[in-house]
Amino acid sequence: MYTLLAAQNRAKRAVFLTPHGTVQTPVFMNVATAAAIKGALDADDLREAGCQLALCNTYHLHLRPGEVVVRDLGGLRRFMGWDGPVLTDSGGFQVYSLSKLRRIKEEGVTFASHIDGRRIFMGPEESMDIQAALGTTIAMAFDECPPHPATREYMKDSMERTTRWLARCKDRIEAIRVASPTSPAFLFGINQGGVYGDLRIEHAKRIAGFDLPGYAIGGLAVGESHEEMYRVLEEVVPHLPRDKPTYLMGVGTPENLLEAIDRGVDFFDCVLPARNGRHGHVYTSQGKLNLFNARHERADIPIDPLCGCKVCRTHSRAYMRHLFKAKEMLAMRLAVMHNLYFYNNLMRDVRNAIEAGTYDVFKKDRMEAWRSGG
Repeated sequence: MYTLLAAQNRAKRAVFLTPHGTVQTPVFMNVATAAAIKGALDADDLREAGCQLALCNTYHLHLRPGEVVVRDLGGLRRFMGWDGPVLTDSGGFQVYSLSKLRRIKEEGVTFASHIDGRRIFMGPEESMDIQAALGTTIAMAFDECPPHPATREYMKDSMERTTRWLARCKDRIEAIRVASPTSPAFLFGINQGGVYGDLRIEHAKRIAGFDLPGYAIGGLAVGESHEEMYRVLEEVVPHLPRDKPTYLMGVGTPENLLEAIDRGVDFFDCVLPARNGRHGHVYTSQGKLNLFNARHERADIPIDPLCGCKVCRTHSRAYMRHLFKAKEMLAMRLAVMHNLYFYNNLMRDVRNAIEAGTYDVFKKDRMEAWRSGG
């Protein structure tokens, strides 16, 4: 299922076999919250950008169109025209992001829908049922993503609850497999504990005992500093199984990815490339550009002369700036296409560097180029 091909210090190069295709790691997952990439991209665009995994959200798809609709139309992959693997977030992040619209109890979480205010209950069993109905490849355990900062007492209670919920998730996914042996869903557990290193380590050891196909690190990128995040990764990753995927949820910038890979992480997702692209911010080999800047008005060069994406092969910075200034929808589409290509191509370069045993040099050179702007 997960085969380690090469390593340099903690950095890992592996392949992860799924019923819906093989994933080369390290990998960046492209966020398709409601079964679509924001920025008017379709499945063909994802393939053009080198995407391997699409990430969709259980809570949002449960609200609309509903998992029964998706199931009856052939599952998420057929629904969105995507032939690769799909990971579904469990709805646990909404416990954090919709804090004013939810109430947590041992049984699960009651939400007030952010769309129409109707009451929705979701617990571990409901989350597993919804993800299975969606036809996901990787189902994330239902967890509580606590806020930052939080007291040690709150964090420990939350961590304990997440552990109990993981046991219920595992029981439910196993029952689903018995009832439907062709169900493709792999269950990944989620490590919590905030910035408290000892709690993180304790929780990592406990969830490793569940012997799951993969493990995620949640509850970071929620307000702590980058330095705190890196410290937590240094402390907790060695206590998660090295022969399983390690997924850092919701992270991050290109710099974040390289630092986390150096600490043993090999799965990532983040809204940044799509969100920034929609606002005219694009990533390049020389750092990030703001296409609204006047200096690009007559720039008859690609976004990144070293980039091989369709956008850079076809359009200039001047044209891209014009599209944004004219408020043309095409501006967002092209910028998001470029940014997703940048992220996926970065991961390809990372994989090659780890295989060659030169990741440390690769990381140093990339960081220096991004900091100096060339």
